[in-house]
Amino acid sequence: MIIQIKNIGVLTILVTLFLLHSSFAQKDNGLASWNTIGLQYKLNKKITFDLEQHLRHKEDFTFVDKYFTQFQTSYKFAKNFELIGGLRFIRENDTEGRLQGYENHFRFQVDLKYKYKIKNFDIGYRFRYQNKNYLDENDLARQNFRFKTNLTYKIKNWPLDPNFSTEIFNRHKKVEDTNSFSKYRLTFGTTFKLREIGNFKCYYRIEKELNVDTPETFKIIGLKYTYIIKNKKK
Repeated sequence: MIIQIKNIGVLTILVTLFLLHSSFAQKDNGLASWNTIGLQYKLNKKITFDLEQHLRHKEDFTFVDKYFTQFQTSYKFAKNFELIGGLRFIRENDTEGRLQGYENHFRFQVDLKYKYKIKNFDIGYRFRYQNKNYLDENDLARQNFRFKTNLTYKIKNWPLDPNFSTEIFNRHKKVEDTNSFSKYRLTFGTTFKLREIGNFKCYYRIEKELNVDTPETFKIIGLKYTYIIKNKKK
């Protein structure tokens, strides 16, 4: 089973790189920024809690895209395996159409993660189910199945280990429709860890729509800071 999971991850990377060059018509939405500040509490070696505040800008930082608060908890139930559940309350800025302004959304998600090491490489896979609802009106939930592959190269005596990840989205539509791949992400970044201060992460991301006539492409600069608290009780 583990060998099959590893093969799926490699295949995902190859397919996503192919998709990056396979579409000719596209719309460029300028540069966006995703900023996060978080607090993490490690109860023990198996259970962790996270509280994060996110702020995202779009169209060369000229508009607020959305801001949201997210709470999640993770549980390491077996060697290299982790189960994560998250809740997210979102204020999303609608800047198109006749009715514009901030909308209220709620999202929950469930992740299954698997990671392992090969020499200087840390390799991880994440399968996510997410469900997002528009709170201001009676609307059908938007559901996505996502698969992410993550690769980090560990450099001896160097704090900025390079990281690359690829993620593909499969949107679950109405019964009469078929499911389809809706978008993918490619991310390049690094994480810098300071024992007394926390973790700093920065990345550059490309996100592109799939299976639409004129796919939109988003270029994203991301910054994230997480302060970590460990339970000192044995």
